[in-house]
Amino acid sequence: MSMMITSPEELPQKPGVYIMHNSDDEIIYVGKAKRLKSRVQSYFRDDDKLDRPKTQVLMKHFAYLEYILTNTEKEALILEANLIKKHQPHYNISLKDGKQYPYIKITNEEYPRIHITRRLNNDGASYYGPYTDATNARGFIDFLNKNFKIRTCKHMDGPCLNYQIKQCDAPCINNISLEDYKRNIKRAKLLLQGKYKTIIKQLERDMNRYSKNMEFEKAAMVRDQIDTIKITLEKQSIQPTREVDQDIIGIDHNDSEAAVVIISVRNGKTNKKDDLVLKQIEGFTDTEILTEFIKQYYSTAPAPDEIILEDKINDEEIIKEWLEEKQGHKIKIKVAEEGHYLTLIKIAKKNAHISLTENTKEEENPLLTLEQYLNLPKLPYHIEAFDISNISGIHAVASMVVFENAKPAKNMYRKFKMNTPGPNDFAMMKEVITRRYSRISPNYDKQIDSNDSMFIKPDLVLIDGGKGQLGMAVEVFNELNITDVPLVGLAKKFEELYVPGRSEPIILPRKSTALHLLQYVRDESHRFAITFHRQLRGKAFTKSILDEIPGVGKKRKQALLTHFENLDAIYDASLEEISNVEGINKKLAQTIYETLENDKNNKKSKN
Repeated sequence: MSMMITSPEELPQKPGVYIMHNSDDEIIYVGKAKRLKSRVQSYFRDDDKLDRPKTQVLMKHFAYLEYILTNTEKEALILEANLIKKHQPHYNISLKDGKQYPYIKITNEEYPRIHITRRLNNDGASYYGPYTDATNARGFIDFLNKNFKIRTCKHMDGPCLNYQIKQCDAPCINNISLEDYKRNIKRAKLLLQGKYKTIIKQLERDMNRYSKNMEFEKAAMVRDQIDTIKITLEKQSIQPTREVDQDIIGIDHNDSEAAVVIISVRNGKTNKKDDLVLKQIEGFTDTEILTEFIKQYYSTAPAPDEIILEDKINDEEIIKEWLEEKQGHKIKIKVAEEGHYLTLIKIAKKNAHISLTENTKEEENPLLTLEQYLNLPKLPYHIEAFDISNISGIHAVASMVVFENAKPAKNMYRKFKMNTPGPNDFAMMKEVITRRYSRISPNYDKQIDSNDSMFIKPDLVLIDGGKGQLGMAVEVFNELNITDVPLVGLAKKFEELYVPGRSEPIILPRKSTALHLLQYVRDESHRFAITFHRQLRGKAFTKSILDEIPGVGKKRKQALLTHFENLDAIYDASLEEISNVEGINKKLAQTIYETLENDKNNKKSKN
């Protein structure tokens, strides 16, 4: 049972999991602790922890948290891993979902089949993987089907060609007993688990039994099976000695994601190589990245006898105890320091580096991608975007930025002082779009200045927002009779794109340079608007307001600015807060407070 709180003082000093939420009730971070109260308090007072930019951003979005008590720290670790996998919080390291990789599935039927799938269902079937190469997975399935004569048909409705070419034992006509068929399935599972030594011993016993019973044809078939498996294993040999189950893990990362390569060795033979990706690693140390991977990966994947790493992990003993309990056998977590294992780690890291480099290559042309995704009539060489900046409607301004050939064209930037009463960002945005595009409207009846960039017709107009904001822009364009300028809305929450006439958003890949370009355009318009707003506030503040207040001289102006940092904070300050400024007595504070309030009210009434 979870409990909801807003202050760490309410937490007990017991093991458990804490779940942080934002104001929209979304889970943004999940963590575990041996002592909940001490751990969570560190987010509110630990300077070292808050020195991390990611933690600073996390706490800006924090609204409240839930906590769940556990009996032990091990139980907290298990619960934490499950919750992270389920909710994928924005500020936790996130293991790329293995469902996008193919698995080998052995169905839960009376006569099971073996096939490839990308979906994991709770259907009683057995799943093996994930495999990063679908071709290799299909090749392995073909190998299993042919060697153990597993049926491939969806419906057992009579013998097929596979039976005629001796690649299926035709359970559809009872040509093989259910017991023998399931024995073959068990052996296929052993191969998928990498237990080669066990299956060869079983097959050798069968071959000897058939020979003693004078069933030489069956003995020859089993002999061929053994030879085929041995030849396959020779190609996979990675080390000449120890027949032990191991995972050798190598990681490489950049600032935003990590690539992980796992070389799986079973009974001294390479079983498979997995390539996985960890997202949202900004601000985490190498040790934390490696630790989070181990926790999340082995929460679902079977753990071998030994896990070979390049460095130590946090909570090693607790993780080891958890995995041993989960797997039912002893597990070693070892650091490769020299010799053969260090070589394997280097191989895994090299593969991870290659995978990371391939994943992060920027090959797409952002303008071409936008043209294709948005179905534009031509390449969006000239893009324009807007932003509004105001504090309670005071000194409200708008900015227009222009990008040409995916780069800022700052000589074409424009500033607008708003006439619309505020605060009303929606109406202000409508005003600035109308003022800008009335000049390219067919209804425009004044002389056109060919040297004025405001008469240029853009290839794309970016609206900051979703359906509502985009609908407003469409309405303006309809009023202006503009039909040949494309519009697109960029919603902030999930960074999805909205275009007129389409109800569902367009989702660009997170790594898409086209999405990055639109984000850059939006952020630049925001920056430009804020800069202009600050300039106006600064001029208004220093040249009129404070100069009109009796008793406020140069030193007291500086004291106010130093204490509150900017004009917005002074406008929003209470009488008590102003009186706390050094050199400002209560009487003067009352005068300052009333002057600023009157100034705000006067500006609102004028608008």
